[in-house]
Amino acid sequence: MFTRLHLPFIRLIAAAALGLASLAAGAQMPPSIVVASTTSTEQSGLFGHILPLFTRDTGIAVKVVAVGTGQALDIGRRGDADVVFVHDRAAEDRFVAEGWGVDRRDVMYNDFVLVGPKSDPAGVMQVKTLSEALRRIASSQALFISRGDKSGTHAAELRAWKQAGIDPVAAGRGKWYREIGAGMGQALNTAAALNAYTLSDRGTWLAFKNRGDLTIVLQGDKALFNPYGVMLVNPAKHPQVKAAQGRAFIDWITGPAGQQAIAGYKIGGEPLFFPDAKSQ
Repeated sequence: MFTRLHLPFIRLIAAAALGLASLAAGAQMPPSIVVASTTSTEQSGLFGHILPLFTRDTGIAVKVVAVGTGQALDIGRRGDADVVFVHDRAAEDRFVAEGWGVDRRDVMYNDFVLVGPKSDPAGVMQVKTLSEALRRIASSQALFISRGDKSGTHAAELRAWKQAGIDPVAAGRGKWYREIGAGMGQALNTAAALNAYTLSDRGTWLAFKNRGDLTIVLQGDKALFNPYGVMLVNPAKHPQVKAAQGRAFIDWITGPAGQQAIAGYKIGGEPLFFPDAKSQ
């Protein structure tokens, strides 16, 4: 039972609690942005390397949503991200032309590699172009794992099949052509488990540990070039976009500090990505 003697103590506790609540309410959360990007930038370890440097330089925290390029662009269309950082130039140009994104800039590039079993049942190692390699895979009905997730890598793969004059869905779906609807890491895991061919970005391949019997069977064809771009989600479409912080990220990653950070990310002494902002 409380008495009047307890009242000063109770008032003191109440005042202290009110003061703490006021301090908490007045405290400023550090600025942050959401970047919708690809599984290749996340699973290769690039973001783990560069984002702490960006936050150190700017005080801006970054939350990455790592999905396929098509999904990342859809996130931008909905206004659920501030920045989009992807690798499908045709889709990026459409995104900007439709008014969903602004200030698109080149950031970096790497390349795709065709990986497959060391035994190379389709004889891919005997050819020099991606088109001929895919024709051999199709004609031999060697197992091929497709991401099937509307990512930048999936889009590049479908363009390559078209250039080779083959419709793999019509010719081999459910047989030798397997679409898994998943990211690059899962596609490589599936290919390793089934001793199959797949198309991978080089960065994720270099970071991938569970290779099993897989090896690079084709590389170096100009059709395997893989550029990345960054853009701000249009604040005129989505007023909630953190335009100032988003532009700070774009300026940093295409500026000297960001480009140096990209060049400095290596695995086993081999760079995974090559800075490309200087070509603009």
